[in-house]
Amino acid sequence: MATTDTATRAGDAPGTDTVIELTDVEKFFDVRRKTGPLRREKHRVEAVDGISFRVPRGEMVGYIGPNGAGKSTTIKMLTGILTPSGGRVRVAGIDPSRERARLARRIGVVFGQRTTLWWDLPLRDSYRLVHRMYRIPDRRYRENLDRCVELLDLGELLDVPVRQLSLGQRMRGDIAAALLHDPEVLYLDEPTIGLDVVSKAKVREFLRDLNAERAVTVLLTTHDLTDIEQLCSRVMVIDHGRLMYDGPLGGLHDIGGSERILVVDLERELPPLELDSARTVRVEGPRQWLAFPAGTSAAPLVAEVAAAYPVMDLSIREPDIEAVIARMYADRPGT
Repeated sequence: MATTDTATRAGDAPGTDTVIELTDVEKFFDVRRKTGPLRREKHRVEAVDGISFRVPRGEMVGYIGPNGAGKSTTIKMLTGILTPSGGRVRVAGIDPSRERARLARRIGVVFGQRTTLWWDLPLRDSYRLVHRMYRIPDRRYRENLDRCVELLDLGELLDVPVRQLSLGQRMRGDIAAALLHDPEVLYLDEPTIGLDVVSKAKVREFLRDLNAERAVTVLLTTHDLTDIEQLCSRVMVIDHGRLMYDGPLGGLHDIGGSERILVVDLERELPPLELDSARTVRVEGPRQWLAFPAGTSAAPLVAEVAAAYPVMDLSIREPDIEAVIARMYADRPGT
């Protein structure tokens, strides 16, 4: 398993232009808990516990972990919403908690279920307000807006009040709003939540193009591993406020021993399939579930099944990130 020291080195190749840098960062909260009818006791909660990592310019990094792991707290410190209890944070050379207004012009943020748009205004008017708030040059604003509207399929939504948008539509609207002022760094929290398959593909393609054309640095938090696989070359796992892993996604699967599932619908009911590259973990009538290592391609397994058995349909289920992390803990000495 990668340690914090390894995590620190992963994004720190010589000569790189570091955009995000955290060094031994901590964040704790003092909360009071009721211990009796008239008594409360102060308790310290460590939300982030000594995290260190660096992200070079233009890298797309997945920042993942279970709910309550410390992801949102980290993002809030990177944006200046929260002040670290200890350690050092720099984004584009700026201390976020000391120069939040200055930093705001250089970052874009999409906070999952929390919109940055104006609830009762049409989407178009929200964008006009962003235009004025960030003092975006008129020509650049029009170019950015037109591109976002086209690639995120927002044309028919511009005159719709934000409160009438579906979650998926609002997420696309929020992504556009976060990019109108040409940020150097983009923080995305569950950017494909509520989107159908086609819309997810559009958003992923948009983010890939944005990264390739403008070298925007992206820190992505998500529970959808497909987002990570298709967008990020590097993934960091945080749990209980500590950085547990920093490296390629395949390495995470190797450490966690995670598996993907190939669901096979056969023409008729058969005994458990016997295959070299997978094991049958469940059988229900003509449907069987085959487990295989998450870090390997499904193509050879699909070809093997199709060549040997009467197949009606196939689908693949990705491993749940929380299950991967649970396995990581189970394999740790002393657990």
